[in-house]
Amino acid sequence: MKPVHPPAVGEPTDPDVDLHVPVQRPGAWRTQVPVLAAVALGGAAGAAARYGASLLWPTADGGFPWTTLVVNAAGCAVIGVFMVVISDVWAAHRLVRPFFGTGVLGGFTTFSTYAVDIQQLVDADRARAALAYLGLTLLVALAAVGSAAWATRRIVTWRQA
Repeated sequence: MKPVHPPAVGEPTDPDVDLHVPVQRPGAWRTQVPVLAAVALGGAAGAAARYGASLLWPTADGGFPWTTLVVNAAGCAVIGVFMVVISDVWAAHRLVRPFFGTGVLGGFTTFSTYAVDIQQLVDADRARAALAYLGLTLLVALAAVGSAAWATRRIVTWRQA
């Protein structure tokens, strides 16, 4: 939103804007509290699931971080499905996207750990593996979200026909 400022000399004015009345946003923060809570709860659930995956499939020191790669690929695939479903199929409640999309999937996918994994590979004198992981994760994540969205759209279109 552009800030409201007095027009310069000769600049046309908007007849619907009264520059003498301040912009009012009554309780705007109160409408965001449920969104913030949804993101926080979803993020906690997603981060717990990611942590569980790292406990079930730990990466050895200096080893290739397959767990992070698989978690990010799976999360991106779910994001692809989710975005098609809530955009094309289901009129979701206003808190579904912040809870599941931003919260759960944002907490589950772990691109911050991806960056740490790259640094750890470099520190272990495995620069080639770090570079391969850097590129592979980006390619796999993009392919996962794209192919999952494509497949979901195909299924939705087929079921509606």
